[in-house]
Amino acid sequence: MKILVIDDERAIRNSLKEILMDEGYDVDTAEDGAAGCAQAGKERYDVIFCDIKMPNMEGTQVLRQLQEDGVETPVVMISGHGDIDTAVSCMRDGAFDFIQKPLDLNRILITIKNATDKANLVKENKILKKKVYGQQMIGESEPIRHIREMIAKVAPTDARVLITGANGSGKELVARSLHQQSDRSAMPYIEVNCAAIPSELIESELFGHEKGSFTSAIKQHKGKFEQADGGTLFLDEIGDMSLAAQAKVLRVLQEKKLSRVGSDKDIEVNVRVVAATNKDLKAEIAKGTFREDLYHRLSVILIRVPTLDERKDDIPLLVDYFAEQICAESGKPQRAFSPEAVALLAEKSWPGNIRELRNVVERLLILGGNPVSEQDVKDYVNA
Repeated sequence: MKILVIDDERAIRNSLKEILMDEGYDVDTAEDGAAGCAQAGKERYDVIFCDIKMPNMEGTQVLRQLQEDGVETPVVMISGHGDIDTAVSCMRDGAFDFIQKPLDLNRILITIKNATDKANLVKENKILKKKVYGQQMIGESEPIRHIREMIAKVAPTDARVLITGANGSGKELVARSLHQQSDRSAMPYIEVNCAAIPSELIESELFGHEKGSFTSAIKQHKGKFEQADGGTLFLDEIGDMSLAAQAKVLRVLQEKKLSRVGSDKDIEVNVRVVAATNKDLKAEIAKGTFREDLYHRLSVILIRVPTLDERKDDIPLLVDYFAEQICAESGKPQRAFSPEAVALLAEKSWPGNIRELRNVVERLLILGGNPVSEQDVKDYVNA
């Protein structure tokens, strides 16, 4: 765990450093507010201790500057001149805690534990929100506006939707938006990547199985359809589903009931199915690898997600969004891209679509300068 101590008094700075190092912490120090802000912008710290009364740049100014720089590390203010008004003011401005000098070791250690617990909770909450709500659909181009309008019309209905588009174009974001804006939003949203499940297991995954129905079936298992009951089931890469599984999916869509593997008992389910594929399903029908009747059941509404090359006007917005997201996830200060760097990224072709752009933004944040320059793009992004 890394801690930064900002204090203009060398004796207190070094004393606090020694105490914390004896407790096993990795500690850096800064002799004034400006140096502390610069250090916090370069390194990631778990806790920052900052004196209030310092020449040139007081602790309250440091606190505001850290916030402007996007540093999310908990800041604990320390002062020998503290009073209730000062403490309240610091807390109102975003400080995690306020400690008066002379510093008490037990109080310091408790504050560090509380600060790191809160930081971990905030981080876990962000991860959980990302899992539950997914990423936002970023963009103001005409194709994205059209998709948003379709989602707004279709989401409140129970109509089945087939989403098509290239890999990495954001089909799963459309599916999540349909669920979030539907009357089923409070119910489960279950995703199934049909291409990632072996063909011999897909039926068990979708429809469940009874104990003893096959060698490794040591207990009863509810399938994804049952898990999504009342909510939405997203069948991603449905073009890779076996014909046998397609037949069973068709039955569920027609009859709104299923039977688990190893059972002939029918179970009723109320599920809205949203499917997605990067394949041309009409071509797959012609080849005999996809059922035409299932295609018509799934494609009540068709939504095609454009490639990134078809919506290049959105690249500046996407670069800003990914930069902010990646810095927040890693706990690093916010970084910017120069206008020239963004313009060069917008000129490039993106066969990997949104996924490729995000990876490139992350690469440039790691290897490039601050701000990321046009030269960084030339050096670290393949032509």
